[in-house]
Amino acid sequence: MADESGDGDEGALNAVHDTEVVLSVELGKTTMPIHQLLKLGRGAIVELDRTTREACDIYVNDRLIARGEVVIVEDRIGVTLTDIIRSDKGGGA
Repeated sequence: MADESGDGDEGALNAVHDTEVVLSVELGKTTMPIHQLLKLGRGAIVELDRTTREACDIYVNDRLIARGEVVIVEDRIGVTLTDIIRSDKGGGA
């Protein structure tokens, strides 16, 4: 059954609009021994494997979907999408 607009694809997407997903942004990674981790305290700086000029990775449900840049909007942190990662799997992602 098509939606009233006549666009079947849009109607199919409308069916999942209220589905919640987990979106996470990865600024970088590091590895350290547990004894070093246990010594971390307030104000500690953890060096990551990326520079400030490198894009961060954006995941939806643990799947890489985009890359972006961190932005500050008033007193909030946000991300601007700069590159959408296309999936090679079927389904037209």
